[in-house]
Amino acid sequence: MPRPARRIESVPPYLFAEIDRKRREVAARGVDVISLGIGDPDLPTPDFVVERMAQEIRDPRWHRYPDYEGHPAFRRAVASFYRRRFGVEIDPDREVLALIGSKEGLAHLIWAYVDPGDVVLVPDPAYPVYLTQTRLAGGEPYVMPLRRERGFLPDLGAIPTDVARRAKLLFVNYPNNPTGAVADRAFYEEAVAFCRQHDILLVSDNAYSEMTFDGFVAPSALEVPGARDVTVEFWSLSKPFNMTGWRIAAAVGNADALYRALGIVKTNLDSGQFTAIQMAAAAALESPEAEAFIRRMNAVYARRRDMAVQALRRMGLDVEAPRGTFYLWVPVPAGHTSTSFATLLLEKAGVVVTPGIGYGPGGEGYVRLSLCLPDERLQEALDRMTAQVRIG
Repeated sequence: MPRPARRIESVPPYLFAEIDRKRREVAARGVDVISLGIGDPDLPTPDFVVERMAQEIRDPRWHRYPDYEGHPAFRRAVASFYRRRFGVEIDPDREVLALIGSKEGLAHLIWAYVDPGDVVLVPDPAYPVYLTQTRLAGGEPYVMPLRRERGFLPDLGAIPTDVARRAKLLFVNYPNNPTGAVADRAFYEEAVAFCRQHDILLVSDNAYSEMTFDGFVAPSALEVPGARDVTVEFWSLSKPFNMTGWRIAAAVGNADALYRALGIVKTNLDSGQFTAIQMAAAAALESPEAEAFIRRMNAVYARRRDMAVQALRRMGLDVEAPRGTFYLWVPVPAGHTSTSFATLLLEKAGVVVTPGIGYGPGGEGYVRLSLCLPDERLQEALDRMTAQVRIG
């Protein structure tokens, strides 16, 4: 067999694939493993979406290749959602592109812009795709530390001018995976101004915009005047509608970035998302039941968040209650690394958590817990952890 390309050697095994492998190893020993690892909603897609899908899948028009850029009905639904939710006017014909989930869109955008040696500004810690795809494309990641004392926001003013001058892309993700941090409109104003000054494309990963608590409402980067000149935002139906397996999302914003860059990569690598899924997704966005459904889901996650935060604090762990996402970013006990603490919980408690180091060097000293499991299983996981963790 020929040797794989050298670029593959720069990429570690995908974080969640490794976690799943270790989970299977422990489960094979007869352990009832509870996973607080991957962020995959445990509750079903709402009936009003599933029923629409059942209708659309029978339509023979959708059994052929889909439109590369996405069906007009889906793109119009996304534009209408942005108008209602963020007060942003978007041209569905030029400023919306359908995606097979936001992960592929984020990866393809990097390949559309990054030549070998180009700089990409990547948060640390962050969703692993930003870093791994930059390396695969031959780009040079410049990591922006996200620290607790700054609310896990990057310090754009600390980026050296020569680095900013060489940068092509700036990634931001709020509400944030893995930290659960949120950003207000003032942060996006700063980010847009920074990108305009240095001719950088701002890439806003807004997958968790609808998952917020305690009265916080997440903004869109595109709310900032002039943002669409330098911004592409990714928005997904995965989390607000429990549709991770459906693989449907959209990129919105700068028309040149979408259709002269990202769209060219996509048309040469995929054939678009199944149109029946797009039509069901459009129905989700336009349904009069959508807002109430999202409120109910957020109430579930807020309850689980509070349950977990209280238990973790009783263990002596200094965890904050996030205002966004369904993740907890938990400092590990003294004497542990993120990996050793995750290993302890798996081996001794049968509980899977994600070691923070998997999100970059800045994640060391933390583990991420996902709240995507029923309350009773979450409580059992917390009880098992309590039996193993005693601090102070």
